[in-house]
Amino acid sequence: MELVAQRRDVALVMVEHGLSERQACKLLEVDRGSYRYEPRPDRDAALRAALVELARQKPRFGYRRLAALLARQGWQVNHKRLYRIYREENLAVRRTKRKRLRRAPPVPALLTAPNQEWAMDFVADSLATGRAFRAFTQVDNFTRECPAIEVDRCLSAQRITRVLDWVIAQRGQPQATRCDNGPEFTSRHFLAWCEERRIRLDLIEPGRSMQNGFIESFNGRFRDECLNANWFATLADAKAKVEARRGDTTPSGRTVRWII
Repeated sequence: MELVAQRRDVALVMVEHGLSERQACKLLEVDRGSYRYEPRPDRDAALRAALVELARQKPRFGYRRLAALLARQGWQVNHKRLYRIYREENLAVRRTKRKRLRRAPPVPALLTAPNQEWAMDFVADSLATGRAFRAFTQVDNFTRECPAIEVDRCLSAQRITRVLDWVIAQRGQPQATRCDNGPEFTSRHFLAWCEERRIRLDLIEPGRSMQNGFIESFNGRFRDECLNANWFATLADAKAKVEARRGDTTPSGRTVRWII
C-alpha cells in the first residue's frame, strides 16, 4: 500500500472512530513518523528548469556537455546532483547499438604532441531544396581538435589546400596527414602540395574506414549533433550553422575545438 493511501486511512479511522493518532497508527501498522511526514520543497526546481531548457536546445548533448553550458550561465553544480536530475527528467541520449563483427582493431599511430598527424574526410548532406552540399572536416588526432570545417557544393583539391594553408598559418604545420583514397586527396595538386611542404601522406586501404578512426568518430558526432539537428534553408545558412556549432564548445583562445 502506498504511503499516501496509508495516511488517508489513518485520518479516516481517527475521524470516524474517534481514535488517537497513536492508536490509529498502531491499528493500521503505520509508523507515526511516516504519517506526520511533510514533503520538502524541491530545491532543484530552478536548476531542473534550466537543464530541461538546455536539453531542448541541444537534444544530442549528454549531461557532461550540458554541465559545461550550465557553467557558462553561472551554475556551480555537483556532477552527481546534475546527473540525478538528468536521469529523473529522462534526458539521456538514446544511442542505437548495431551488431558488428568482432575483429582486431587497427594499430593506432603513436602520437605524443599536437600537429603530428591530421585526419581529413568529407561529409555530405542536402539543403531544404534538395540540393546537395559537402563539408570538408579536419581533426588533429592528438588533441582531437577540429580547426576548420569548409562547406560548399564543390570542394576541389585547390580549395582543400587553401583551407589547410589557412589552418597551418593559425596553428603550425603537421608532420603527416591521414585520409582516404578520394580524388581530392590523390590528385596531382594535393600530392604536389604535400611534397612541397614535406608533409607525409598516409592513405588508408580502400574499404577500411576505421584505419582513419578519429575522423570517422568526429564525422558521426558532427552528423548527429549538427547536420541531423538542423534544417538548412540555403548554403549560406548551412555555413553559418556549421561554423556556429563548431565554435559552440570553444574556450576563448587562438584555436577552436570540437572534441570527439
